[in-house]
Amino acid sequence: MSSTTTEDRHIAMPRHTPVGWPPTSRRDLMVKSVWILVWLVFLSSPVEDLAGGHHSTAATVAGSCGLAVFVGVYLTMVFRNIGRPFSRGVVLVLGGILGILAPVLAYTLGSAWLGLFVYLAVAFGATLPLRAAYWAIPASALVMYLIGMRSAEKEARGLVVLVVLIGFAMTGVGQLVRTTIELRKARATVAQLAANEERLRLARDLHDLLGHSLSLITLKSELAGRMLPDHPEQAARQVADIEQVSRQAMVDVREAVTGYRRPRLAGELAGAQVALAAAEVVAEVPAAPDLTGVPEEAESALAWALREAVTNVVRHSGASRCAVRLLRHETLDGPVLELTVEDNGSGGSGKGPGNGLTGLTERLQKAGGTLRASRIKRGFQLVARVPAASSADIGSGA
Repeated sequence: MSSTTTEDRHIAMPRHTPVGWPPTSRRDLMVKSVWILVWLVFLSSPVEDLAGGHHSTAATVAGSCGLAVFVGVYLTMVFRNIGRPFSRGVVLVLGGILGILAPVLAYTLGSAWLGLFVYLAVAFGATLPLRAAYWAIPASALVMYLIGMRSAEKEARGLVVLVVLIGFAMTGVGQLVRTTIELRKARATVAQLAANEERLRLARDLHDLLGHSLSLITLKSELAGRMLPDHPEQAARQVADIEQVSRQAMVDVREAVTGYRRPRLAGELAGAQVALAAAEVVAEVPAAPDLTGVPEEAESALAWALREAVTNVVRHSGASRCAVRLLRHETLDGPVLELTVEDNGSGGSGKGPGNGLTGLTERLQKAGGTLRASRIKRGFQLVARVPAASSADIGSGA
């Protein structure tokens, strides 16, 4: 497992851009292009029909132009609908073009062109509002069947089911895209609100901690200033009081900041679930355990270990699965809490323990715990142990 700083957040871009996200790299664009272009298999019949010389020169030219326009409009609608959809007016105009071309080409050039209605249903299902798609898809299937009755009723009957099924399936995909976008916006809003709330809480706590101390320092400074130079001894006592109040304020602030920086195991478990899911890693993460009796320093060290392990899995290991286990054990030295993070990745490219693991080892040792990180048969494993009870509780037999 390669090193990384334990201060890193659990925010990571997924290795593959999910549905509803616009392509962010050339690789993402290629993946989405292949996914869309593979559906162009239904164009084989119109292309063969044009190449077979079954029509006049004028009809072949007109059919080729119509097919090119149809495919261009279709790809424009579907490509653009990934993450950044057109406005409703533009969608209706483009959908109208497809809705005119498909029946005109199929009616004039024959049953080989009925496959265009599959693309029409896909475009309607993926881009139209749900209420409009619910009637547009069956309508396109009905028009296709009526046209097909002229020369290929059996083929048209089979395509009716396909058109309806694919069209309504694409409404589900379109709804998934919209829901994904809304969830991303909602998650960003929640994160912003949480950050604002934490900022306000920090400001409130610092005000409560420093307000009294700073007011007292100001008052005693004014008194010391008035006592000089006539009463130097009394001024010296005021200065001594100022020094004492300042030192106590520094202690209070240090304790407050330490409390804010100390991670909690429950929060890190939730963060691990989010980070692994965002990186498209299949995760097994337990629920937050009962930490009654576990020293704060031990819990904090274990939380740091979990953060470091998950960050390395997401960024460096290339793993597709990760399992997190948290167990209590009774040992001769007393109860211990054991965290195990196991993945099926490479463990990173580092040849030895990095700064992250070295820092974790020191942090766990300070809390009375241990750390073991090693490659296993099919991946990498990190095991961190901390005392599950304070030394005082162990000594009293609690």
